Amino acid sequence: MRKLVLQMQMSTDGYFAVDKPVDWQLWGWGERCNWDDDLKGDFNSIFASIDCILLSRKMIEGGYLDHWGAAAKRYPADKFYAFAQRVVDVPKVVLTQRLTRSRWDRTVIAGGPLEDEVRKLKNRPERSIIAFGGIGLASSLLAMDLVEELQLFINPVILGHGASIFERDRTKQLMLLQSKAYPCGMVVNRYQPRPAR
Repeated sequence: MRKLVLQMQMSTDGYFAVDKPVDWQLWGWGERCNWDDDLKGDFNSIFASIDCILLSRKMIEGGYLDHWGAAAKRYPADKFYAFAQRVVDVPKVVLTQRLTRSRWDRTVIAGGPLEDEVRKLKNRPERSIIAFGGIGLASSLLAMDLVEELQLFINPVILGHGASIFERDRTKQLMLLQSKAYPCGMVVNRYQPRPAR
């Protein structure tokens, strides 16, 4: 059975997004990247271990594939951007009932109930699946206990307010698999969620 990895960036005070435009991430996927080489290498290792990307409709319509496809073409010799080519190459699945067909290469639409679609993907005998936000998809995956590994990229910033992927009225027990601090200030914590009791 495949493992589902949920990867998210967050602030040190537990927020994953803010309503107003604030430049709070060490790397917000633009031209300015304050990640150090060790973090860049580890990030690429994660992408080398997966063979499927799970996305929300908002993420794909927001330009996720267009952005990383362009980056792969712009930096073909830059070893840091090897992950961008992986984004292009591996199959993608978009979980949505609002789209009926895909206009993106190597991308299929999964329009059934979220839990059923994810369980079907996990039952294939292949490598790991990685999922990214938004908040709605991440929250749903966690609430349905579909995530085997939670990777939190914790930026050295306090936002004071914002959105969370964790439900306020539901306790989620986690087991720490690894915690690594990087010279740039990022801390990456990897957790295994424990099933609800």
